[in-house]
Amino acid sequence: MEKNCTVYKTMDFVGKKWTILVLLELYKGEQKWKRYSHIKKKMQDITPKILSARLKELEQEGMIKKRVDARKFPIKCEYSLSKSGDDFVNIVGNIKKWSLKWKIKNKQCDSKLCKYCKL
Repeated sequence: MEKNCTVYKTMDFVGKKWTILVLLELYKGEQKWKRYSHIKKKMQDITPKILSARLKELEQEGMIKKRVDARKFPIKCEYSLSKSGDDFVNIVGNIKKWSLKWKIKNKQCDSKLCKYCKL
């Protein structure tokens, strides 16, 4: 593996299990900011430990933003996509288009706006 390769470096963090799905969950819906509990509820199969780790990694990579409201108890943490994360979701949309063209036949997903991923 070439350590200076841009693709390898990028895949090192976006290729981790759940990373893209966490970004998609932050993208979906009307609310720009989402609480940890909301994300966890929507992603029932992810463990709390992995979700916390992915949120922290995505924040460190600049793909999501975190805001903390400590004015009252319990402390409220919310997450949203950064410009970088929002831009990456467009790439995921292109991956979806490629997959529908070459790999997967899914009429429901092939519609203008898929009810699952909202892409």
